[in-house]
Amino acid sequence: MPKFMLLQNYDGGDCLVPMNEWAPKDVTAHIDFQHTLNKQLEASGELVDAQGLAWPEAAKIVRSDGVGAPAVTDGPFLEGKEFLAGYRMVDVESEARALEIAAMSSASPGPDGVPMRLSIEVRQVMGAPTTDG
Repeated sequence: MPKFMLLQNYDGGDCLVPMNEWAPKDVTAHIDFQHTLNKQLEASGELVDAQGLAWPEAAKIVRSDGVGAPAVTDGPFLEGKEFLAGYRMVDVESEARALEIAAMSSASPGPDGVPMRLSIEVRQVMGAPTTDG
């Protein structure tokens, strides 16, 4: 079965209020929705992993030539308001099922329970090429 990475981009979707300004009940409803979806996917055997990510301000960028000490900097520094907020790795029968799960995630509730319509990037996980001759 193919695996897909569902990248949850926080672009605000249809919600114009940043999550850190939501009422606590709305944040709780959003997180509960994510946990419920994960439990459903676990029960169906489709969930590989799902995690939320720290805000971009906590991110680091590492560059290395493999010889010297790596350069570690703060970042990325965003020009816009979109950032990678989390991911789900799913192991499903088809791309169509991955898209269906992405649609469920996109409809996660925002303030007052209104679906956010977040952008969910769906990418199939590629296996490493073989090095056998």
